[in-house]
Order: sequence, then structure tokens, then C-alpha cells
Amino acid sequence: MGEIAASTDFATATSARPSVTIKIAQTLDGRIATLTGQSQWITCEPARALAHELRATHDAVLVGIGTVLYDNPRLTVRMVDGPDPLRVVADTHLRIPLDSHLLADRPDRTICVVGPDVDPARVEAVRALGALVIVGTVCEGRLDLAAMLQQLYELGIRSLMVEGGSGIITSLLRARLIDRLVVCIAPKVIGAGLDAIGDLGIRELSQALTFRNTSIRQLGSDIVFEGLVERPTPNGDARHAG
Repeated sequence: MGEIAASTDFATATSARPSVTIKIAQTLDGRIATLTGQSQWITCEPARALAHELRATHDAVLVGIGTVLYDNPRLTVRMVDGPDPLRVVADTHLRIPLDSHLLADRPDRTICVVGPDVDPARVEAVRALGALVIVGTVCEGRLDLAAMLQQLYELGIRSLMVEGGSGIITSLLRARLIDRLVVCIAPKVIGAGLDAIGDLGIRELSQALTFRNTSIRQLGSDIVFEGLVERPTPNGDARHAG
């Protein structure tokens, strides 16, 4: 599955899952798309190149099926030099179009994680194109992300970049299954639109996710925030994620 990327140095040594980086491209008011779903391009070209750099330094990149259906991404490295990551789609009902870029271009580099009740004929059709289909665990109608990460780890994936969409990002944050957050913020305001992050179940400020080793820098016209997650210990104190 490729070498372990240098970015894995922040992962916990005992976790049986890949180190997880979430990358978000958003407006000043926290939107990743307009009400009509338009998202290309919120951020500037240098910020988009950063996304390709991040892809090149991770073993795999993960998206939800919604991102595939709306954007038909390639998830390859194009704007910089570097290796293409594996592409992972969280696709409970295996809705990925058979003519999508992920199945038309190097399908052998694509992994679809599905629920146990998917039509076997659909599974065979995707596998016939060369993609790997693995059956995950479903809880309350959704893939169990912790179990999915463990399955990816067992496949040899040690570093995972998550590019969207909002649903899977929110679920990973809510479950505290991330190690690193990278947010590219464009100097744009669009008002109503698709939120970058949904409800995390946080009702008190003391429950908020906090970060260490944070940095803020200008990249073209955009601002980039980066930080590693602080992890609370049973007694409530923060513990570093590295």
C-alpha cells in the first residue's frame, strides 16, 4: 500500500487505525459549497496545490459517496510531483457510478467500503472493473467509521487524508477519530450554503475540540490553519495526539 508518509509522526503509537488528516476548503463563513452544490473553486490555486501535496504524503484519501456523486473527483496528484494515493469511498449502499473517474481511471487503486446488505450483482460489477470492495459494519444505517479505519489499517494503510464531504467529516470529528486538521479559508462570504462541519453534539465549550502545534499562514489569497488534536484523558486533562 506504499510507504508510511512522513505525516504519520503525529499518530498514536497504539491505535490500530491510520493516522487521519482532515482537509477542508471553506469560505470565511464556513461554507464548502453554495446552496446549489457549487464548490469549484472556493479556494485559490496555491491552496488547491496544497491539497495535492497532502494527497502525495498520505497512503490513501477518503471521501464519502456524496462527494463522488456531486463532484466525480479523480483524487490523484496532479498539481505537484508525488505518488497517487489509494482512493477510498465510504459507500454504504454501493452507489458509485460505474463510469465515475474513480472506476474508469486506475480502478485497482480504488477501495469501496460498503454495508453488508449490498446487492451482490452490484458488488461483482464494481469488482469486475478492478476495484476492491470490502464489507464494513453498519450501525444505525451508517458505516461504523472506527471499524472501517481498522479495516483500512489491516490493508496496510497507515496515513489517511479525508477530503469530504461534510457528513463524513462531521462523523469523524464527532467520534474523535482524527489526528490533524488542515483548513484552507478563502476570503469569500456566500451566506446560506453547505456547512463545512455539522452538529458534533457539543453543548458546552469545555467539550470543544482543541488543537496543539497550531499554525496559521497565508497561501495566495487564502489563509491556512493547521493543528494536531488534543486528546482528553479520563481525568479531563488534555493529552497530546503524538
